[in-house]
Amino acid sequence: MLSNFLVTKFVKDYDNVTDRSVRNSYGYLGGVMGLILNLILFIVKLSVGIISGSIAVTADAFNNFSDSASSLITILGFKLSSKPPDKEHPFGHGRIEYISALIVSFLVLLVGIQFVKSSFSRITDPKPIAFNIIIFSLLVLSIFTKIWMGKFNVFLGEKINSQALKAASTDAFADVITSSVVALSLLLSNWITFPIDGYIGIAVALFIIYSGFNLIKETLDPLLGEAPEPELVEAIKSKMFSYEYIGGVHDLIIHNYGPGRCIATIHAEVPMNSPIAKIHEVIDRAEREISRELSLTLVIHMDPINTDCKEVQAAQDLTLKILKNYPEVKSMHDFRIVGEGDVKNIIFDIVVDADIHLSFQEEDVLAEKINASLKNFYPEYNAIITVDRDFLGIS
Repeated sequence: MLSNFLVTKFVKDYDNVTDRSVRNSYGYLGGVMGLILNLILFIVKLSVGIISGSIAVTADAFNNFSDSASSLITILGFKLSSKPPDKEHPFGHGRIEYISALIVSFLVLLVGIQFVKSSFSRITDPKPIAFNIIIFSLLVLSIFTKIWMGKFNVFLGEKINSQALKAASTDAFADVITSSVVALSLLLSNWITFPIDGYIGIAVALFIIYSGFNLIKETLDPLLGEAPEPELVEAIKSKMFSYEYIGGVHDLIIHNYGPGRCIATIHAEVPMNSPIAKIHEVIDRAEREISRELSLTLVIHMDPINTDCKEVQAAQDLTLKILKNYPEVKSMHDFRIVGEGDVKNIIFDIVVDADIHLSFQEEDVLAEKINASLKNFYPEYNAIITVDRDFLGIS
């Protein structure tokens, strides 16, 4: 497989994809291959467009030229994102990779807009197209080249989980469709006299614009703060439960400062009657080992809970049953009872579904409803409820 050959040839220690220098080598390889092949395709298609007089072929050529610029930006993005942290950017420069992908997306969009104009001009002022089997064959060759480029970028993007390379693969597969349409218009010109070239040129340009908008959305999401990948969330949680004393986890928040530069915070529930020094040692070890294994920075907050009190357990079980009547509530945590005698408070946090947005007043109303339900069983207790948001976006 050519993709594997190129990786083994040009990427040292290619299996160690968590290493940032290895990751950058993958990015450089994808960018350089894209730059070289797109420049070749630009020259070939521009020549074809000039010789045949086809505006659709010329539009497709400049689409490849923009892809060359995109590949260059991808290379620069990986280079700049690898800069070490400094005073102004204590979490590093990893988000530059997302910014480079965003620039690529805008270039794709700009090319599409420009060739809508050119194609419309061809409709209003049609010119004959000269079909040539050699020209047609070169277009078909470019289609297969783009198919390989798309698969190559998918291969690299999945290896290192790169948004920039995944965007490049999407753009390449979009080019397969546009080039196929252009080749079809050239073929049909043998039998059709009306300016189909201009109409297909507009179709190609609109598809380029559509691809540009999709790429912009995909590259904006991590910059705006998208929900973390479910696989990462599950990996953190499962590894947390492998440590002694940790019986539950909640309030996981993950901040993305670029690929391989995540900072995560999580609350770990531990038995309140366990030796504090021992638990502290376990928490420190979990932070260190999970951070290394998942290539992120993990900070763990310790929440002591009462696991032996029958009163607390009975009240917690009842509260969980009551919460099933409130579909907007996903989970509950930090359950405890404080106070003595007849003056006691039931204190806990509830997590509201990510798709439900409550104002502070609505949160208070929800808490009061749950409190009223609890008082039907524990009239002497008062519930103090904190409403948490779900920052993971996972159902």
